[in-house]
Amino acid sequence: MTVEQTSQAYGKRADEYIDVVGTMADTSPIDRDRIGAWARDHSAGQILDVGCGPGQWTNWLHQQGIDVIGVDPTPEFLDRARRDYPDARFVAGRAEALDFAGLSGILAWFSLIHTPPHEVPAILARFAGCLEPGGGLLLGFFEGPELVPFDHKIITAYYWPVDELSRVVSEAGFTVTGRFARGEPPQRRQGVITAIRCP
Repeated sequence: MTVEQTSQAYGKRADEYIDVVGTMADTSPIDRDRIGAWARDHSAGQILDVGCGPGQWTNWLHQQGIDVIGVDPTPEFLDRARRDYPDARFVAGRAEALDFAGLSGILAWFSLIHTPPHEVPAILARFAGCLEPGGGLLLGFFEGPELVPFDHKIITAYYWPVDELSRVVSEAGFTVTGRFARGEPPQRRQGVITAIRCP
């Protein structure tokens, strides 16, 4: 599927999505601790929250004193984010077309789960190009034993084996610094990769 198809699918169900998983009350303390610690480690400059959706993580990081911008291609999400979090910054944009330089960090929290796997390497290379040397990447994804699609409630998504996605991250110009996974059936396993841009 294309970025436009994914954006349209989320746009049609934006209010429903926000009601179910679109606020900080819906997030895990484990995730808040991990993302908060990562952001503080890379807070010397600007951080992008790529695929920020309705903006809850962008706003939360902003409240922690982080210089952060939320980026998303879905107009309905951006409208809601700007309304709910007027003090945070949000811009329209797509992961594969980011036009930034010298960033301290990129948070891509489950924002590439719908991206066809063959397109992921180029997006990660784009991320590397936007970061300063030593800049951080925090990537959230659905972890599974095989790289296969599954029927997500919004639109098709993909499971990634953590070893395979770590390799793709490394080949895009990063050094992987951490790999985590949690969750047991019937829940989907969630994976996290942290990395820094190579010099």
